[in-house]
Amino acid sequence: MKNIPLILIFVFASLMVVGQDIAIQTFGKTTDQPILFLHGGPGYNSVAFEKTTAAQLSENGFFVISYDRRGEGRSDQLKAAYTFEETFADILSIYAQLKLEKASLLGHSFGGIVATQFAEKHPDKIIDLWLVGAPISMQQTFKTIIASAKEIYTEKNDTVNLKYMTMLENMDSKSLEYSSYTFAHAMQNGFYSPKSPSAEARALYQLFSTDSELKSYASKMDYKVPMGFWKNEKYTSINLTESLQDLKNKNIAIYGLYGKEDGLYDTAQIDALKALIGSNNVLYADHCSHNFFIDQQKMFIDFLVKNTN
Repeated sequence: MKNIPLILIFVFASLMVVGQDIAIQTFGKTTDQPILFLHGGPGYNSVAFEKTTAAQLSENGFFVISYDRRGEGRSDQLKAAYTFEETFADILSIYAQLKLEKASLLGHSFGGIVATQFAEKHPDKIIDLWLVGAPISMQQTFKTIIASAKEIYTEKNDTVNLKYMTMLENMDSKSLEYSSYTFAHAMQNGFYSPKSPSAEARALYQLFSTDSELKSYASKMDYKVPMGFWKNEKYTSINLTESLQDLKNKNIAIYGLYGKEDGLYDTAQIDALKALIGSNNVLYADHCSHNFFIDQQKMFIDFLVKNTN
């Protein structure tokens, strides 16, 4: 995902949590507004954000913090319970390590679920909340993917995959198997990628074939992690609507950045989010899919800067 001066200021820190090391990365000046990036998954990592966007964001007045959750990505060697409580404890330890009183939370995809629930539990620790391609209702996201995939298979007269769709629709929609198969069809149909990426986005995505760490981690998913979070948290049925309303009632600003070519969300979902947090707080972008910070990086940074408290 990129080709521009990436890391002007890069500080590596080792964070001690319950006797184990979680590696965190920071970009920029500690005196700038702190913003903590929470990656997707479960089972993924923060490498793509760090290699493509973290330094650029820091150059625009943010102290950017990134890490891989316990048991995931570059922290996969650490023993993990795969619970939200454990995840929240690690986030609080990052706050303590970096002497943060408050921070903005930047939650990408599943990281948006983590960010929202942490914010609801610890509103005194939050400046504002940023949802980037994050599901509000997991069940609605599954339905959107299946409906879009069925339309594609019908147009192609793909009877084999249409049969799979029928089987999928008859499964328990809260099961991990249902979730996994649904996301597999999203991947198969290119729902995570823009159809016509800009020249800037193409340059960033090129990094995925030239940067050794990106090559190692961009497609790395550890599937014991979704199983762990599903067993403990039943995340496939999470709906954040009430949590977001609660945060709004507490006067915490919430923003959403979504791509019009992100096949996980339809316009009805985006309209519902606008109604919940305010139309001016949602950026719904053309030529953009799931990785907003890559597909429309300048727009992404400009929106954060414009709305910084």
